[in-house]
Amino acid sequence: MNCRFTETHLMIRDTARQFANDELAPTVLERDEKEEFPYDAVKKMGELGFMGMMVSEQYGGAGLDTISYVLALEEIGKVDASACVIMSVNNSLVCWGLEAFGTEEQKQKYLVDLASGKKLGAFALSEPEAGSDATNQRTTATRDGDEYVINGTKNFITSGAHADIVLVMASTDRSKGARGVSAFIVEKGTPGFSVAKKEKKMGIRSSDTVSLSFEDCRIPVVNRIGEEGFGIKFALKTLDGGRIGVATQALAIAEASLDASIKYSKERKAFEKPIAELQAIQFKLAEMATDIEAARHLILHAASLKDNKQPYATEAAMAKLFASRISVRCALEAVQIHGGYGYIRDYHVERYLRDSKITEIYEGTSEIQKMVISRALLK
Repeated sequence: MNCRFTETHLMIRDTARQFANDELAPTVLERDEKEEFPYDAVKKMGELGFMGMMVSEQYGGAGLDTISYVLALEEIGKVDASACVIMSVNNSLVCWGLEAFGTEEQKQKYLVDLASGKKLGAFALSEPEAGSDATNQRTTATRDGDEYVINGTKNFITSGAHADIVLVMASTDRSKGARGVSAFIVEKGTPGFSVAKKEKKMGIRSSDTVSLSFEDCRIPVVNRIGEEGFGIKFALKTLDGGRIGVATQALAIAEASLDASIKYSKERKAFEKPIAELQAIQFKLAEMATDIEAARHLILHAASLKDNKQPYATEAAMAKLFASRISVRCALEAVQIHGGYGYIRDYHVERYLRDSKITEIYEGTSEIQKMVISRALLK
């Protein structure tokens, strides 16, 4: 593939890099410690156009390609993986799905504010009994005239506590299994809709992850996305793009781990010379750099296919599988290179390790990615 970036690509990358260093870096450790949502930074990301990068300009977005999105997300993620996933969910799982499958009325009412960053979105698919088996939806949506009545619980919802708009998958006919699941738009403040629990997490602690409760929550029929039974197809198609986002987040953490390791190895001395001169350290750095470059190419390939409107589900799964694996590996090596200091919170590498692990789990575990890839191979 052609990996040459345009002037626009480079400008977006540089803008995101400066924003991350100026706005996110000074408070990233404190927010991680306090589990504090980066509200002001997310608002500024919206003002810069980072919250609806791929949305058409007519709906308030930046009208950019997926490559631009990947480059910006990478720079945000190198500094703060929490801000990165907030940005990724709003772009990949919420805005993209609404523009691709929403009605014109839904786009005007919801997408414009989401793409411009005036409002924040969340994607509610997972449930206590529906994680990797996303078809096992227990949340129900019962038709009652011109309304649906939603009942159930969603869990592990990124940005759920701060989201103004949530895309919710719920079963409209359990007898049909996966074909009986539908997708809905639910607004914050709707009676019967509430945040049930905020999770205390190992990593991405500045991003809220919550359970959502629906108790006789009434929404209008016009808030259904597509026809009844379209929910799982909607979720899976949306997750394909989301996996490019998570792969980029994983890549960013790996890059940050390498950058920190190079810097530390040049400064830290052992046996009267910098540890960067030790072959054991050099080989670790070489392997990290090679893995990172391979992951970057997988991600850009999937992004390029998406931009050219070609099938990209398998390539996105490959990118996420590999990038998340090397993210954990690079973070582990960074801690090892830092020795005892790598275990101390004053150094960022222990945070990179904590943040990296989730990339192998959410938006489809590594095992699910292998299923996607192998099914494509065996068609």
